[in-house]
Amino acid sequence: MRPGRSEDLPALVDLWRREVAEGRQDMALSQDRLSRMLARFDWGARSRVVDDGSALAGAVLVTSRTYNAAGWTGGAPIAGTATDATSGVAAASSIQVTITQISSGKTWDGTALHTVKTVPVGIMPADIDGPHNVTVSPDGRFYYVSVAHGTPYGSLWKMAVDGDTLLARAQVEMFPTTISVTPDGELAFVANSDFYGDHPRTNVVSIVYTPTMTLLTNLASCDMPHGVKVNHAGTRVYVSCMNSDEILEVDRQTLAITRRHRTGAGVMSPMPMTHGGAQGGVMHDACMPTFVSVSPDDKTLYVACNHADQLQVIDAGTLDLIKTIPTGHGAYNVEPSPDGKWIIVTNKKDQSVSLIDAGTREVVARIPTTKPFPHGVAYSPDNRFAFVSQESKGVDPGAVDVIDLTTRRSVATIPVPLQPTGITMLRLR
Repeated sequence: MRPGRSEDLPALVDLWRREVAEGRQDMALSQDRLSRMLARFDWGARSRVVDDGSALAGAVLVTSRTYNAAGWTGGAPIAGTATDATSGVAAASSIQVTITQISSGKTWDGTALHTVKTVPVGIMPADIDGPHNVTVSPDGRFYYVSVAHGTPYGSLWKMAVDGDTLLARAQVEMFPTTISVTPDGELAFVANSDFYGDHPRTNVVSIVYTPTMTLLTNLASCDMPHGVKVNHAGTRVYVSCMNSDEILEVDRQTLAITRRHRTGAGVMSPMPMTHGGAQGGVMHDACMPTFVSVSPDDKTLYVACNHADQLQVIDAGTLDLIKTIPTGHGAYNVEPSPDGKWIIVTNKKDQSVSLIDAGTREVVARIPTTKPFPHGVAYSPDNRFAFVSQESKGVDPGAVDVIDLTTRRSVATIPVPLQPTGITMLRLR
């Protein structure tokens, strides 16, 4: 990082004025305040020249942002972020999204990784308002980034894959985390987790019409929604609620909550919360679901229980519990492979992932990660490799690990600076 210097001030003033003029920033700041912000502004990263990636076949998008190195509670960074992936990896900070090559030529052995480019995102370069989650539109033309914090609300950014330019953004609510887009690409559902608000309270899921990036509604949902996932048919949306310990089902046509399913006893409040989960005051029988995913055939829901250290398998038709599967400590994200063969759970307090056979619903391997806080999961298009984003710890950068699902071993890793969380796959050819 190169902190801004006094000679950078004119450029920062010009940048801020353009942000206000173009509607990406709501408040004009005095030159004196911008001067005080310079020391926290990574000017070197902001002005980095990037590779055009013309030979890239696929990339993983990873969101990552800066945080206060002293701001740690219970082993998790206070300003944590999230990740998503599709055919490459990308990492974002308060001003960056990094794309990492995962394939070139005819075959890829899982070991050749390098960062291709970094794309600036974020409204306030000197603040921790960086990206949390990233997902790609079904047609592969756009990617969407949730930008947390804000003034005071967060926002959803629509970026063009061709050129990485900001096309539009929509204001959402307090601390937006995960994003899920309908198969037709028209609606984006954004969970607003409100990590730093007073709880208990009812938080909202923002629903955005993506062609115009118009906020349709803020759906009153539950206490601390965190995971959101649209089923493959595009008919139902599922939301995991950490504090109220439940899963919600939302009808896509009516945009109304149709059913609620209790996953546990819930958490006691008031209680301090962070992006890593509750810091004390949790009921013994609480699940505290941090994420929900849907099987490829839409018949089964997978719910990661952060407090109970388990995966709940739920019938999507009846919302009955089918089975609980023990995981590592601090189950956080869960993703089934596109071919329906595997389920991976990241164990955020155990420096590992649990690899589960989707057919037998048994854990077949506990695979260590290179960094302490594994976060998100994405799969290669051929279902052979899994990509796991891992958060930073202090000055130690985060990373993306590659797991070969045939050998059930980690075969490669690449460091990702700042605070990588969300990860998704992007097909570039």
